[in-house]
Amino acid sequence: MNRTLLRPALLAATLAVALAACHVPAKIDRPALRADVPLAGLDAGTRAGWPAAQWWRVYNDPQLDQLMDMALRGSPDLAQAKSRVDSAQQNIRVAAAQAGLRVDGSAQVTRQRMSEHGLIPAQFLGFTWYNQADLGVQVSYDFDWWGKKRYAIEAAIDSARAAEAERSASSLSIQAMVADTYFGWLTDEARVALADQAIQARERALRIAALRVKQGVDLPDTAQQARAELSAARQQKTALEGSAAIRRAALSALVGVSPNALPALSPRALPDVAPGLPSNVGTDLMARRPDIAASRWQVEAALRQTDAARAQFFPDVSLSAMAGLSSIDMDKVFNADSRVFSLTPALHLPIFEGGALEANHGVSKAQLDAAVSQYNATVASAARDVSTQALGAQQLAARRTQQGDAVDAATTLLASAKARAARGVRDDRESLATQATLLQQQDMATDLHGQALSTDVGLIKALGGGYRADTPPSPSPSTTPSTDGAQSP
Repeated sequence: MNRTLLRPALLAATLAVALAACHVPAKIDRPALRADVPLAGLDAGTRAGWPAAQWWRVYNDPQLDQLMDMALRGSPDLAQAKSRVDSAQQNIRVAAAQAGLRVDGSAQVTRQRMSEHGLIPAQFLGFTWYNQADLGVQVSYDFDWWGKKRYAIEAAIDSARAAEAERSASSLSIQAMVADTYFGWLTDEARVALADQAIQARERALRIAALRVKQGVDLPDTAQQARAELSAARQQKTALEGSAAIRRAALSALVGVSPNALPALSPRALPDVAPGLPSNVGTDLMARRPDIAASRWQVEAALRQTDAARAQFFPDVSLSAMAGLSSIDMDKVFNADSRVFSLTPALHLPIFEGGALEANHGVSKAQLDAAVSQYNATVASAARDVSTQALGAQQLAARRTQQGDAVDAATTLLASAKARAARGVRDDRESLATQATLLQQQDMATDLHGQALSTDVGLIKALGGGYRADTPPSPSPSTTPSTDGAQSP
């Protein structure tokens, strides 16, 4: 391009930038986000370390390990979350494909008849039909000086990171539901075993009462009372068996198999519960909760969308070049004289668009405000979740200690009653009544143990499970260098 054409082009570009800058909105600063989770005043003791990636293995239960493996492989919810991650990653490719150099090739052959009544009648040219052959390569490049495409790519990357964090949150939620349902099933089975013992004791008490009534020692009401207590024990067993069956059905749905395909589960002792919280839970939780990480990346993506919307106010500068062959004589297509070339620098400036750019920028600002609000709400929810689970664990630990004392007292009473029965001082009715009390206290202790396990799983979920957001937030768009070497406006 000669200098006589270059000077007007530079003048036009300068004028365009000056006109565009007159109504460009100010760059939006990075919003201030909370740096820690407010857990002041929560004293729940200290737990050694954070939950590991496979946190359920701390319970040392092969059945639970098998269920977790099935859930992570076959859960439809996880498959849906994975599809969202894949879609977000493809959006990165789409955004990246729209930036940079573009090369297109073309080849066409046209057979056309000319009108005898057109601007140039066919009789003047000496032919009516002709062939047109065109071969060419077109190269175009958009100079992303203002970061329109760059910000779109960065927003797509941040959205993909948010989708990945959301997938981890879905995985953690499923893991917690599997563990909680499984421990609920173990608790039901343990209580069913206690109910069996209670039924046996009530049956024996009924036989003694019926015999004493038959002999005229006791009133008939004694036998009726024994029958009512036996019926209540049987009813409790039926309810517990129904609850266990429902939990098995829920487990099969969680792991994505039919109830018949669920592996055989055997009752086993409930595992112990580790008390306390990690020492640095207030600050490290920001990187440990996948939902907080997802909300943070959504803020980053929304911030870059505001910059992309702002960059739309600036002119587009592009350069296109074409080289090819064109001829109406097929035999001369590949001759040197059939060469065609073009070089087209272009400048596109938005002057009047009916407020569309302002509206688009306003929408991006509203989306950023919504993302920030969602982040703050997620942090507050995390604090509430951790506090609720930790305080619930403390309360259950105290109740289990008191219930343990009640079990010990009932055990001592039963031993004394059996000793008196062995010496012939009392009959078996006292021992059976004391045994029923002990079984009732043991049932309450087992139920509290199951609640403690459920709360422990909830606390592990509140702590983020084994998630760890090692990738730091992207740098501020105001300091990110342009892919074309120019700084952001």
